[in-house]
Amino acid sequence: RRRCHNCEPAMIGSLRGKLTFKQAPLVIIECQGVGYEVETPMSTFLELPAAGEDLFLHIHMLVREDAQTLYGFGSQDERTLFRTLLKISGVGAKMGLAILSTMSVGDFQRCVEYEDAATLVKIPGVGKKTAERLIIEMRDKIDKTGGAPDAPRVMVEASPRSEAVDALMALGYKAGEVNKLVASLDTEGKSAEDIIRQALKQAAR
Repeated sequence: RRRCHNCEPAMIGSLRGKLTFKQAPLVIIECQGVGYEVETPMSTFLELPAAGEDLFLHIHMLVREDAQTLYGFGSQDERTLFRTLLKISGVGAKMGLAILSTMSVGDFQRCVEYEDAATLVKIPGVGKKTAERLIIEMRDKIDKTGGAPDAPRVMVEASPRSEAVDALMALGYKAGEVNKLVASLDTEGKSAEDIIRQALKQAAR
């Protein structure tokens, strides 16, 4: 069925308005009397203001024959990563949101850079093969800004786990060795120093 060119939907790149409803992962932003339903990753949702306050979100609009869905992001860097992920075979919007809900843009970049499949498989819906494909296909698509090429540089606070990985890599350990070491440790709630100390003890055994 041919589609009329004049009937193509206008793409929405951003929304600024009043936050009238929030129930993860959905929010409604009212702009000039129109309420837009927007799905957000937890990284954005947890930083939202209270209902009734003004809100600005970067938007990715996904158009299908049966639906038009809006995805909202607190930073342009998050939206850039989401759009890049959608280009990977087998990665849809649901998985893109899961990735951004589980880790920061910077932490995802580190997983790719250090080939840390063990961390990626902890993301809901990401199995071993998908994690390996993400590492291979995203390697050339992201840089050390934490986003895709040409994305604005954003300073992203590293997690203690990522700081420990960076430090161990700086000591001369290879990515595979570091990932195996850290994956075997209980890093929940631990500082970077604690993780490094545990990893070094483990390596010395």
